[in-house]
Amino acid sequence: MQDYIEDTDDAPKSKTQVKNEMLALQALGVKLCELNPGQLAKIPLEDPLLKAVQEASRIKSHSARKRHFQFIGRLMREADHEAIESAYQALMQVSEQHVQQHHKTEQWRDRLLQEGDAALNEFVDQFPYADRQQLRQLLRTAKQEAERDKPPAAARKLFKLLRQTLTTL
Repeated sequence: MQDYIEDTDDAPKSKTQVKNEMLALQALGVKLCELNPGQLAKIPLEDPLLKAVQEASRIKSHSARKRHFQFIGRLMREADHEAIESAYQALMQVSEQHVQQHHKTEQWRDRLLQEGDAALNEFVDQFPYADRQQLRQLLRTAKQEAERDKPPAAARKLFKLLRQTLTTL
């Protein structure tokens, strides 16, 4: 009976497993092609793979792009794809944190503009180092601009002040 039990670690991969791994690497390559040059510089890519990723943006034909992504997937198999994946995930996590911080700042700005002093008091309670006087002045100016249908210059300044206050946590 023991003779028929095989160790799964030594068993060769099935064609389906190999194909799924190749498609996952190709998908990671496609995600890399969507990054801007600054983000791409933070990913540890070898020179041929980096050139292929950069070249992908210049290819317009659908079938040519598909073939190029397959080529990138082939290069990904030869590269250190674990390091590339972890660097990509870290980059996306930082990006997600920036988006969340931006949304939080927008929510506070909108709430301050709508609720006025009640929201201002709550904001200053949560962030005691905030400049209450400057916030109140910007709120008053932003409301006046909104009433007069003027461009929201004070609301923009309020947003910048809130962002600065929230990022000094």
